[in-house]
Amino acid sequence: MSLSADEKKFLAYWEANRLREKRLTTQLMYGLPMGILFAVPIIVNFLMGRFWYKRADAVGMSQFSPSVLVVAVLLIAVFIALINRRFRWEKLEQQYLEIQSRERTTKIDD
Repeated sequence: MSLSADEKKFLAYWEANRLREKRLTTQLMYGLPMGILFAVPIIVNFLMGRFWYKRADAVGMSQFSPSVLVVAVLLIAVFIALINRRFRWEKLEQQYLEIQSRERTTKIDD
């Protein structure tokens, strides 16, 4: 069984881009929007808390450090970004290796 046109296109694409997409800076750059999607609700939840529970707001604001919140949100965004992109890279690498293995076995059988 030979490879389909889509599989051949994927092999060509992944051979050209696999090392570039494995780099940390590339993963961070492309994954950061997903990380921000996880981090923004944390800030919104923190800021909206003052409207529904006044006592918690009073205690929280007396012990609040904005730098801690900013650092925590940035760490969460970076962590989610890297995990998301590394997982995607691993999935595509696995698909690449499977198609490549299938291609080798079809060449041997022919």
